[in-house]
Amino acid sequence: MFKTLRNAWAIPDLRKKLLFTIFMLVIFRLGSVIPVPGLDPNAMKAFMSGDGGMGLLTLLDTFTGGAFSNATIFAMGITPYINASIIMQLLTVAIPALERMQKEGEEGRKKINSFTRYGTVVLALIQAVGLYFTLQNSQVVSQPGIMSFLVIALTFTAGTAFVMWVGEQITEKGVGNGISLLIFAGIVSRGPHMIVTLYNQFLGANMSIGSVITLVLVIALFLAVLGFVVFMNNAERRIPVQYAKRVVGRKMYGGQSTNIPIKVAMAGVIPIIFASSILSFPATIAQFMGGMPTEGFWAGFFHALSTDSWVYVVLYFLLIIFFTYFYTAMQFNPVEMSNNIKKNGGFVPGIRP
Repeated sequence: MFKTLRNAWAIPDLRKKLLFTIFMLVIFRLGSVIPVPGLDPNAMKAFMSGDGGMGLLTLLDTFTGGAFSNATIFAMGITPYINASIIMQLLTVAIPALERMQKEGEEGRKKINSFTRYGTVVLALIQAVGLYFTLQNSQVVSQPGIMSFLVIALTFTAGTAFVMWVGEQITEKGVGNGISLLIFAGIVSRGPHMIVTLYNQFLGANMSIGSVITLVLVIALFLAVLGFVVFMNNAERRIPVQYAKRVVGRKMYGGQSTNIPIKVAMAGVIPIIFASSILSFPATIAQFMGGMPTEGFWAGFFHALSTDSWVYVVLYFLLIIFFTYFYTAMQFNPVEMSNNIKKNGGFVPGIRP
């Protein structure tokens, strides 16, 4: 890995892209510590550490690298853009006009990207309004009022729009996918906090041989799971394709052998985000309405959807499978692919055309 980075740094063009990507990530992290006017950071931390920190807000805080719990301008992060992108992908499958637009090439993709940006701003504004009233009910807003509402809601929305712009700039002028890098940077930024937590839990005042062994096993398990996830994410099934020879004029075309790389985990992390968001949604709505019920049917309902319930584990497992199948079916059309291969004179060895 270090040799690859050293070789990339030696190429001027790649060096500029690496420096630009690092610069944009630094801007992203700087925005994650600039507070929003009108919010009390101490009250926000108390809100997140108590019952208010359940549901989608905890997931949002994880993706933003703690920007939400610190009441900063990037509190909503890139999640509205992710939601807008997923909605546009669904609409592209459901609406024929958008499907035709997607097949128009570069111009069609530009139009869909433009729709996605507008959708991001609309979703960010709706989410910002909901967050304002949630924080107002939790006494996080210092001086509630119409001016406070406008400042906080518009600041949240503008922060999301700026993060979206940063991600697109990284994709266009930097290295890798900008949105994925921003999510990665937000999650990795929680690393020091996790290290301090592990140290206090295993190597603090009650340190013993058993706690040291447990810590080593936890780190080893973490690295093993990380390696397995990377392996599965990069795994692919390569379908061999043979193209027949054909003569056009005086030239002969085809005759070569190639393959179609089909990813095993084509849906990536999208099903996990969908499943966790749906299961966290009821608890988040309960927080918007004033708090979790303590007795009756709804208390049992929310307890069943808590993370320490077997019902939650089973539903989480089933939803991940369902969304993986659904998203893969959207992304991969075997009929269209087989027709394209047949039109170009290709066939899979051993399979009838």
